[in-house]
Amino acid sequence: MLSLDLSFYNWDLFTNYILKGLLFSVQLTVIATVGGIVVGTFLALMRLSGKPILVIPATFYINTMRSIPLVMVILWFFLLIPMLIGKPIGADLSATITFIAFEAAFFAEIVRAGIQSVPRGQAYAGEALGMTYGQNMRLVVLPQAFRNMIPVFMTQTIILFQDTSLVYAIGAYDLLKGFEIAGKNYGRPIETYILAAATYFVICFSLSKAVRAIQAKVAIIR
Repeated sequence: MLSLDLSFYNWDLFTNYILKGLLFSVQLTVIATVGGIVVGTFLALMRLSGKPILVIPATFYINTMRSIPLVMVILWFFLLIPMLIGKPIGADLSATITFIAFEAAFFAEIVRAGIQSVPRGQAYAGEALGMTYGQNMRLVVLPQAFRNMIPVFMTQTIILFQDTSLVYAIGAYDLLKGFEIAGKNYGRPIETYILAAATYFVICFSLSKAVRAIQAKVAIIR
């Protein structure tokens, strides 16, 4: 008969095994979100430029990344980058580069939809004031678009945090890896996986509640 015992979970276990993985997962999420939004914004602007020389490569990149499972992209980058530069870069750096490159494709579509959600009259007003395309986009369109996109950005960030568990495939020490090692050392693998699931649930559920609150505020501002 299966017997679950969670009494082994204490502060020492958390600090010795879990905390390191949690910090890496949070760090990876933050860096990938910021980097993904920056790169994704450029990709979105390329797709909206109307110039084939920019539209075609951006569209190809976005569609390709969005069509491949993340774990495969993680493995590709982990194996391919060292071959290209002639030396290993480590699982942590490889995971960071991979997540920025992968998430940029998803953030690009979010940004593109956000830009298209801004009424065209706003852009026409900027043009009437003599603004260039770059000034119009930077000062008029993008600020409004990003305000509308905040809830979607946060929702994608929650998904990104969940996806960080996939870096186990290259041996990176993330939150799930910390629970796995703790389970092996304490001889309680089932209980630690249950605790891992509960931890992911608490973090993601709390963030989803924050998204709803922010979404309501954004709706009021509109």
